[in-house]
Amino acid sequence: MTTTAAPDVSIVIVNWNSREFLAKCLASVFSAPGGIALEALVIDNASYDGSDALVRERFPAVRFIQGRENLGFARANNLAAGQATGRNLLFLNPDTEVVGAAIERMVRFIDAHADAGAVGCKLLNTDGSLQTSCVQAYPTVANQVLDSALLHRMFPRSSLWGTRALLDAAAAPAVVEGLSGACILVCTAAFLEVGRFTEDYFMYAEDMDLCFKLQVSGRRNYYLGDVSVVHHGGQSSDASSQSQFGNVLMRESIAKFLRLRRSAPQATAYRIAMALTALSRLSVLGLARVLGFGLVRPAAIDGGLRKWRSVLRWTVGAEAWVRNPGAR
Repeated sequence: MTTTAAPDVSIVIVNWNSREFLAKCLASVFSAPGGIALEALVIDNASYDGSDALVRERFPAVRFIQGRENLGFARANNLAAGQATGRNLLFLNPDTEVVGAAIERMVRFIDAHADAGAVGCKLLNTDGSLQTSCVQAYPTVANQVLDSALLHRMFPRSSLWGTRALLDAAAAPAVVEGLSGACILVCTAAFLEVGRFTEDYFMYAEDMDLCFKLQVSGRRNYYLGDVSVVHHGGQSSDASSQSQFGNVLMRESIAKFLRLRRSAPQATAYRIAMALTALSRLSVLGLARVLGFGLVRPAAIDGGLRKWRSVLRWTVGAEAWVRNPGAR
């Protein structure tokens, strides 16, 4: 009687209206050099964008799972991971492209480090520049309230941001807090042990939550700065409504993280802080709209007003679609 060894890694990709990016992603996966055995699973979140035909015709070895509803990132990943057979799981966004032997190097690393919870790598923008979101600190009220481009530039090594590993010239693996879910590798046994992705999240913060649970379990999360993946970024969401849906849902997810992993009072404090921030931003933008004298584009001001109105409405529970985003 013969048995087939489990793949070294199962690659799980959640697709939503990303057919063209998915094609490039899968092509990069299967053209990458390396001596590891892999399987790939694509789960489509009810976008029905022709990805099923694409996969069937161009990537017949890929297992395609057609969802009948938009399950969100966490639930879809969990569903596909439940059908995977690899001893490791690589959760990969459809709008990514693997650079060189990135997958093999990440798998070799996690196999060689028993203490590894999750492994991430350097994410690059389309133009090759660094995507700083590939490493983050766990959300707190402080780092969310103080989050601004100016403070990041003034204090780049602050523990508030958790991005110090990105600034170190050394190529040695670094222990970090959170890793981006755009490309995150976990041992299957560890993933199951900590309860998989927490399905309270529809989108955003589920990657921080998973890293947090892995760390609490006694493991370490590693960033490999000499391994790269291109993340075109934002293409799996509807850019036309990003200022409303995306920005509000991100805050909803952060509030959930604070409630689940910190405390209910911290989640409440965060919501209050966001209400005050929204009010102040609306005041400044409203004043700029009246007194801008052409220095600021009216379209940019109007976009900001729509965004912060939605955030303010969320803080008082008025954004109903955030409570049931899968219905959008």
